[in-house]
Amino acid sequence: MNVQPWQAWAEQLATGVALVDAELRVRWANAALAELLGSGMRSAVGQPLALWLPAPDELAQVRRALDEARFVQLREATLSAFDERTLKADLAIQPMDDGGLLVEVHALAAPAQAASPLSATLRGFAHEVKNPLAGLRGAAQLLQRRVDGAELQALAQLIIDEADRLAALANRLLHHDGAARLGAVNVHQLLDKLSELLQAEPAPPRLRHDYDPSLPDIRGDADRLQQVLLNLARNALEAGARTLTLRTRAEHGVRAGARVLRCALRVDVVDDGPGVPAELRDTLFEPLVSGRADGTGLGLALSREIAREHGGELCCSSHPGETVFSLYLPLERAP
Repeated sequence: MNVQPWQAWAEQLATGVALVDAELRVRWANAALAELLGSGMRSAVGQPLALWLPAPDELAQVRRALDEARFVQLREATLSAFDERTLKADLAIQPMDDGGLLVEVHALAAPAQAASPLSATLRGFAHEVKNPLAGLRGAAQLLQRRVDGAELQALAQLIIDEADRLAALANRLLHHDGAARLGAVNVHQLLDKLSELLQAEPAPPRLRHDYDPSLPDIRGDADRLQQVLLNLARNALEAGARTLTLRTRAEHGVRAGARVLRCALRVDVVDDGPGVPAELRDTLFEPLVSGRADGTGLGLALSREIAREHGGELCCSSHPGETVFSLYLPLERAP
């Protein structure tokens, strides 16, 4: 199939466009489709359409457009991107005079739980924090060598450990290694580490612990879940809370996106602050939304993203004097 004269014009479109031959092989794709499906789209030219439209029933609809030489529209087709994402799109399939097909790909808005944290903005942020983290770690090492007393040395080690954890998270963002590293996680150990970090604050909050000790380990990424809990606690303190309650429970029939978890582990971070402003409640978990003039609005967005990549959910209920952020995680015994 020869590329049509409008190829240069199609390259400027924001809509993904591909030319497919009679064997359902991709002969050409514009830049918008390459961006949508990942850079591998360009190298997929000459490969079967099934490489990124794998569902047999949807491929059958494309074949019908070819065999019957008629326009076909696919609603909410499932596409497989070349960076291992899946996404939904509407496809408009138009027969061409030379026996092939013109395929227009209109990406649908991704559900909130599918948004990727590995945006260029966050990778840039990760790059910028690496140097300060290295300096922070080095200073803590010097302090640890020079101070006397087990308590001061333990505080210096705490700084080193947190700098290492954040550097590891930054490296994973920079190197596009976005998959969660799953293993057995004891959520009470995460909460104890959180308490240790909060008690090292210049003005530490009052902490209350209300644990269900019968809860088993879960399967998750300990570093990412630790970051969620730290984000929730920091937000509470920066909003003016002075007392935090860390609570764990098991709960049944929890909705997490389109799923219902038969049994979930619930971690509550409860604070006595002024509450979430009414005008922010509907957009609280969206990026760049913050109730503070100096806030970035990334912490809660990333926290919900991490919860959802674990198959769980992050919710909030709030009124003056009590705000509860509840992290729900699938409850299963980790091997």
